[in-house]
Amino acid sequence: MKIVNPHAEVVGNVDGKAILRHIELCGRVCYKSEDRIDDTSAEKFVANVIKRGHEAVLEHASITVRFTVDRGVSHEIVRHRLAAYCQESTRYCNYSQGKHGGEITVIQPHYLVEDTEGWFQWRRACFEAEKRYFRLLEFGCSPQEARAVLPNSLKTEVVMTANLREWRHFFRLRTAPAAHPQMREVTIPLLRQMQELVPVVFDDIKPEVAG
Repeated sequence: MKIVNPHAEVVGNVDGKAILRHIELCGRVCYKSEDRIDDTSAEKFVANVIKRGHEAVLEHASITVRFTVDRGVSHEIVRHRLAAYCQESTRYCNYSQGKHGGEITVIQPHYLVEDTEGWFQWRRACFEAEKRYFRLLEFGCSPQEARAVLPNSLKTEVVMTANLREWRHFFRLRTAPAAHPQMREVTIPLLRQMQELVPVVFDDIKPEVAG
């Protein structure tokens, strides 16, 4: 059994300035102000539409992210309906096979300190689940049948594509103090990455006060 930390990463090359120019090109149709587009106008235009609450314009650009999290966090991610998803499937993945290392992979719990009694109890429970999973496969169960005993800590990968308006909504909810701690563990670093990649769009979202 392998234990890994959760993380999230932007997929592909994201040109933040090109995204702003595209949003401006689409948004200025509303005002028929295309003649005001120049080399420096996009950032100011996007900042202004966000300030006015005209966030529908942001739906003209999207970003894709790959999450590596446990099954519990993944269930919260896919509740955001205005997005496209692909997720690692325990129905089709047979973790006894070589491409999976012949073992299951679980996510290190945010709330358990390594090498404490609680952590050892968690690890022991995951080992037992892995053992029972492999035994069911040996008895002839299919992966979709044997997965019934897999732990909630099982690692899963989720690829999420959403427009920038939905990403703003996602970050306002999932980086807020009331969000699940293991969700914030991946979303706060991801928000910071997005803020570096795409100017202006996420600058007003602060994890400490988001709600």
